[in-house]
Amino acid sequence: MFDILTIAALTDELRRTLVRGRVQKVVQTAPLGVALELYAGQRWGVVIDVSPQEPRLFLSRMVPAGDPEQVTPFLLLLRKYVRGARLEAVEQVPLERILRLRFATVLVEERRTSVERVPVETELVIELMGRHSNAILVGADGRILDALKRVTLTMSAARPVLPGRPYQEPPPQLKRDPRRLTPEAVASLLMEVRPDTELPAVLVQHLAGFSPQMAREAVFRATGVSTLTVAEARADTTLPERLATAVASVLEPLESRCFEPTLYRSGGVPVAFAAVRLQYLQGLEVETFPTISLAIERFFAERPQAEEFASDRYAQRRRKLLEAIERERLRVEARLRALEQEQARAAEADQWRRMGEAILAALGELVPGQRELVVDDLQIPLDPARSPIENAQTYFERYRKAKAAAEQVPARLEATRLELEFLRQLEALAIVADSAETLEVLRQELGFAEGGASAIRAPKRSTQRKLRIWRTLRGDRIVVGRNARENDWITFSVARPDDTWLHARGLAGAHVIIQWAGSEDPQVLERAAALAAWYSEGREGTHVAVDVTRRRDVRRIPGAAPGLVRYRNERTLHVRPRSPEELGLLEG
Repeated sequence: MFDILTIAALTDELRRTLVRGRVQKVVQTAPLGVALELYAGQRWGVVIDVSPQEPRLFLSRMVPAGDPEQVTPFLLLLRKYVRGARLEAVEQVPLERILRLRFATVLVEERRTSVERVPVETELVIELMGRHSNAILVGADGRILDALKRVTLTMSAARPVLPGRPYQEPPPQLKRDPRRLTPEAVASLLMEVRPDTELPAVLVQHLAGFSPQMAREAVFRATGVSTLTVAEARADTTLPERLATAVASVLEPLESRCFEPTLYRSGGVPVAFAAVRLQYLQGLEVETFPTISLAIERFFAERPQAEEFASDRYAQRRRKLLEAIERERLRVEARLRALEQEQARAAEADQWRRMGEAILAALGELVPGQRELVVDDLQIPLDPARSPIENAQTYFERYRKAKAAAEQVPARLEATRLELEFLRQLEALAIVADSAETLEVLRQELGFAEGGASAIRAPKRSTQRKLRIWRTLRGDRIVVGRNARENDWITFSVARPDDTWLHARGLAGAHVIIQWAGSEDPQVLERAAALAAWYSEGREGTHVAVDVTRRRDVRRIPGAAPGLVRYRNERTLHVRPRSPEELGLLEG
């Protein structure tokens, strides 16, 4: 629902209401949520939450109360650079779900002999991209000051989000520009994809910035139905022209800036909001609003009521587990930052040794009370109350401590990064859990009930009543793990060395194995890959890379929590996540 049209409507609303306003207060509302209070003729609140379950951004007349127990480094930096600042500009990155708020302020810095007022500009970049949503504070030099959700190199080698690193926008979508879509391009596109593919999925996969909601609306405007297959579309020779026109009409508000914020309910329960009226939802109850923020705020305000009617009977238990995982993640990330700082200090060890040696070499030149020794490229502070020998010994002692730390820190860093990887795995498995029993096992794996560490021992067998197994008509068995221990169990106890092993590439999720009834079948392999994508944190995506290898090429990570593995000799399939029901698999 937070698609490029929603972001465009929010951009216009924030520009119109808040630009030149001043930030009066910054509060933390949740582990991944903050709110800014601005005064621009009257008080306004900007609510930002990047939780993977329900990210959100809207303007409110009510400024949420902060949680005094939630004090993070990101909050402290916001208070330093943004509180008291003036909002200078609001921009949307073209065809992206990214909003950039630019602030200007003056910081007072105390020098040795004076106090200086230094103009400072910062940007708060809000990325509303489903599970990958984030809010990132960027300095005037383009480097990250901090983020609500830090992304380590282990989590994403392609785009880490860490203090001190240059801010990079998400990689550009290698898709067609929908603003330049012609009937000829539509006809060509329809011939490039499989005939059984759903037409809205084709638009999402091949048009930059096109969300599932926008795709269904375009298809409905062109055909009168919200979905049909590519084979059906090919049979209609006039469809390419109608679909190109429909895509242009969906995108038209980006040019005209004329939006019609709406909220849709089914049986009184909110099910969707949009910046434009959606014709494909015309059978639902619809309410229009003067601003998109009012529609978004009403949608989330009524969500508790909606949860009572939701088909997911485990929503409350799942939410509590995800909150517990998030608290543990913040604690482990704080430990990781401390270790990284310790490693940085350890890197100075040789410098301290050189300083000590330089002092000893200059003993004949030093005079009592001297405060500094300059030797070549070294400026060495001296304690005038100590003798030269004592100053040298101080630097040698620092060197010995840093040397000892340097030997221990790498192993502790690796263990902490593996713990973060394990927590990410638990979060993904909790999101896709389909039973109370699975949620309970995940809670035990977190160590939440006992208040212990999240690392746990792998049991000798699965702790649940039976494995999650699907079969093909030919008799191939596809086994999918539901939790960390079961991932470990099916991979290293159930699977045979030559069985096929699958996992979403670079994403947390379930281990999947195929036990073949005959020779390898490419269609079954693709269905198992779609299942691996479905039971991963990439479920909401339209294009997920899934690695495939033999079980013999999968290895546990020594000392790591269960379910964390390394593998080799893999090949990668690119698939759309699909549920077992959609794939037509038989329960085992």
